[in-house]
Amino acid sequence: MYEERFPGHRLLPYLLILPSVAVIGVFLVYPFLQSVRDSFYASTAFGTNEIYVGLRNYLRLLRAPDYHTSVVTTLVFATIVMVVGLAFSMLVALLLNQRIKGQRFYQIALIWTYALSPAVAGAIWALLFAPATGFVTFVVAKLSGGYVLNWMTSRWIALLVVSAAATWKMLGYNMVFFLAGLQNVPEELLQAARVDGAGPWHVFWDITFPLLSPTTMFLLFVNMIYAFFQVFGLIDIMTQGGPGDATNILVYKLYRDAFIYLDSGSASAQSIIIFVVISVAAIIQLRVATRKAIYVR
Repeated sequence: MYEERFPGHRLLPYLLILPSVAVIGVFLVYPFLQSVRDSFYASTAFGTNEIYVGLRNYLRLLRAPDYHTSVVTTLVFATIVMVVGLAFSMLVALLLNQRIKGQRFYQIALIWTYALSPAVAGAIWALLFAPATGFVTFVVAKLSGGYVLNWMTSRWIALLVVSAAATWKMLGYNMVFFLAGLQNVPEELLQAARVDGAGPWHVFWDITFPLLSPTTMFLLFVNMIYAFFQVFGLIDIMTQGGPGDATNILVYKLYRDAFIYLDSGSASAQSIIIFVVISVAAIIQLRVATRKAIYVR
């Protein structure tokens, strides 16, 4: 087969993919294997001495109350980002799919949220909710008759604010895919449902939403990866895991243990646990998506 496509150059296909394979090997495969190895060792703060401890790092994590708290926090955070974020993004996409004045402007303007880096998005939201000078704090104080919204003194308010910031950050990305999915819904199906007397809600729930299932499943997977791995910059700028450990999700706890407490064995074990859990969840989700998604033919 290769001789037909590359006559006289049997090694050319391998040479062409060699740079990509090398990058993957150096920056992904090797660090992963190193993390697997380090998870079975305990070392001094600066790595000058290592001791093989077997599964002790994993057992210590599974018994640690602070790790359990971080797991629960991560699940709550990820649920808000995935469920509330996708629902709100779909609502916005439905509104922008209507023929309204300035439709293109609104579509482009809302995409900008995804163009911002997590650190910039975190800085914007931290300034908006700053207890002394934030715009949101000022509005809440005016509407409530003087109540000062200090989100850094309440665990749940802090978690909700960080979750809202992460959801807003992904709004543009989710909206683009939902808009693309909505524009691929056959108009004749919608018109037939309206002729049969179906209202807007039944048209959406019985026709539009099922036909958006491939897009929804894909975005569910992408937002899961985002909620578990890609919000470090946002949390580091906004709360640094606080107040207390209210926003200390798993990826930020991993960072703390590795670079602040210099416990590389525990951090490596945490990274492997997160990798395994997310891999299993992704496989299950993709299997469900393959079986349950409805595709237009």
